Amino acid sequence: MAFTPQQLSDLESIRGAALRYCHGLDRLQPDVMKSAYWPDAIDEHGVFVGNAWEFVDFCMEAHRDWQSTMHCIFNHSIELDADGQRATGEIYNVTFLVAGDGRQDTWHGRYLDEYTQRDGEWRISRRTCVHESTSSASLPPMGIDAASFVQGGHDRG
Repeated sequence: MAFTPQQLSDLESIRGAALRYCHGLDRLQPDVMKSAYWPDAIDEHGVFVGNAWEFVDFCMEAHRDWQSTMHCIFNHSIELDADGQRATGEIYNVTFLVAGDGRQDTWHGRYLDEYTQRDGEWRISRRTCVHESTSSASLPPMGIDAASFVQGGHDRG
């Protein structure tokens, strides 16, 4: 399928919103995470269903319990509506949640998104988080001295 330059720009703007979500959450930067959502957006995230900006505030507290987190998104399919104002998407997600005691939880799931363009800007207007599986493991020490590296939580908000 051939895309117009505007459609390519729209697709990249939508991907940018998805990346801001991940970056804001992993770095505990609520303003960055909120910039992925419209103020009236809805997020259905299992333990939280409601206003997405309130979900951001919920996450900022809940994720402080982790030493570090990494939301990795893959296979981001996006369908633009013909009107150029709405789109839907599906994103595969693997998240690594590292605890201070050497335990790592790994989340596998998907984000089912609705996006809206307002005044030339794309953001998430509705997100449903789908859980596929979760696993937990104790992390063995690396074969090198990992303590000499900058640690994952050093730049969290």
